[in-house]
Amino acid sequence: MKPLLSTLFFATAMMAASSQEPAIAGEGSTVDVVHFWISKSESTALDVYRQAWAGAGNRWVDLPAADKVAVQRIVSDRIANGYPPAVMQWNANEGSHELPEMGIVQDIDPVAQEDHWRDVLPGFVLDRITYKDEVYFAPSNIHAENWLWTSQKIFDELGLETPQTWGDIFTAADRIKAAGHLPVAIGSGSWEVSLLFNDIMYYTMGDVGYSRIIGADAEAVLDPRMLDALDMLRRLSRYAESPAARADKTWADATAMVGRGEAGMQFMGDWAKGELVSLGYTADRDFGCNLAPGTSIAYFTVIDAFAFPLTTREGETQAQQAFARMVLDPDNQVAFSRIKGSLPVRTDIDPTGLDRCGQLGLKMIMNDNRRVSAQSMAMPTQMSEGWIGILTDFFNDETMSSQTAQQRLYQVIKQG
Repeated sequence: MKPLLSTLFFATAMMAASSQEPAIAGEGSTVDVVHFWISKSESTALDVYRQAWAGAGNRWVDLPAADKVAVQRIVSDRIANGYPPAVMQWNANEGSHELPEMGIVQDIDPVAQEDHWRDVLPGFVLDRITYKDEVYFAPSNIHAENWLWTSQKIFDELGLETPQTWGDIFTAADRIKAAGHLPVAIGSGSWEVSLLFNDIMYYTMGDVGYSRIIGADAEAVLDPRMLDALDMLRRLSRYAESPAARADKTWADATAMVGRGEAGMQFMGDWAKGELVSLGYTADRDFGCNLAPGTSIAYFTVIDAFAFPLTTREGETQAQQAFARMVLDPDNQVAFSRIKGSLPVRTDIDPTGLDRCGQLGLKMIMNDNRRVSAQSMAMPTQMSEGWIGILTDFFNDETMSSQTAQQRLYQVIKQG
């Protein structure tokens, strides 16, 4: 049992057996929402839901956190103190099923049935939000991780074409570095390195090898092609800023560097597009979007969602259900994804307003043969965190050999 979820489980059990603080006073329904959507574009996208909730006469108490781990910590502390938040942001991944399995979150199946979610959501989304035939999560949008963002200013200045191969990537990086620009922008988040490595690993290992690894097949990690992937990651790390130089930078800071023409490339999910647009940049004029080399036949999907901790406070279950209904409202879905840079989860939404990047994403996501789970969505939570930590240590430490990193990754999967 995972340490954090064990704490949540114990605290939830204690909470259910104890007396509760009174519900928050106020008109309509009040929800406190714990989330890590704090960049400019993320916060603006979340405003779609904030305004829709307030527009219906309700109150939203905002509880922002630095990242996913911080969200988990806040939720754990709140539950342990007998006062869980009404809503928490969560990724609908393999590990998300642990929450309903352990009795931590409220099912919202009545809303899913009344609003016919099973008729309008793709099967792969339903699989992630459902446990024992009941829906527990309200999915807000679908992201893909395997995008390459390029600075149009730098590429035009140097006469570079959009990289189609990893050879092109390294050639472009050399040209960009020689011209005095930063070749690869990356922030300090550990998960950013793992996104980059997923692209490389898919390229070197192929679909079968990649699927075996994210499916926790330890022996696949020992494949010699993994050493090739780690060698490529090491080579690419030399085109990024030093760990010290980017210690205080976020992924959004790195994205802004591409938009301003200070960095040539960024390997990042399609939320980067939302950030670039929020900063006033336009696709194909200021920045280019393309799937990372070697992944053009795949789409590494991530499903953002909201979960609803169990509560005994009067009226809060009804508020949680109303919140879930609001998230899946078709107009809210379109407005949110347009700002966030993502795709709506509903299949009955008109896609004509999407830009070229979004149209490409929609085409990929509707093709079962091209849709692939992102590593963080497929691996169990604790295993994924260990995997990501090793890759980050390797990216930041030139003294760690590819062989050492491979063995450490193998142990993480093997010990599961």
